[in-house]
Amino acid sequence: MKNYKFSFEIGGLLLFLIVMLPNFIWFAVPAPNDILRANSITETVDTIASVCQILMIAALCIFRNRKTKKLCVTPPVIISAGCCALYFISWIIYYIGIVNTPIILGLTIPPCLAFLFFAIDRKNGIAIIPIVIFTFCHLIYGVKNFII
Repeated sequence: MKNYKFSFEIGGLLLFLIVMLPNFIWFAVPAPNDILRANSITETVDTIASVCQILMIAALCIFRNRKTKKLCVTPPVIISAGCCALYFISWIIYYIGIVNTPIILGLTIPPCLAFLFFAIDRKNGIAIIPIVIFTFCHLIYGVKNFII
């Protein structure tokens, strides 16, 4: 903990808002063949995921590693941006009406990896723990509810 300080990390908030943008659209405008609105069969896992999502975003936004330099273009940031692009492409295909295993996985895994690679770039080990748990729960949710 001595390597961390409480400091607002605007990049963490921006990443969260970027990832949430398609979700805000989805809340307002249902997609055709919208299977994502079905009731979940993984309620306990979903609760754990929600708690970890809050912890993940809080950690990304308020904990800063003292050894981290100013946010710039690095391989982890590029990978994070690529994951966001894959996520957006998955949403576009979902809105076209195509729903299959690759699309469900595209809506599940890339946003989690975007957060993970951002945390790696920022040397934010505190955020990695809830990110990994959230990713595992989010994957269980996607697979159990929409693939199996």
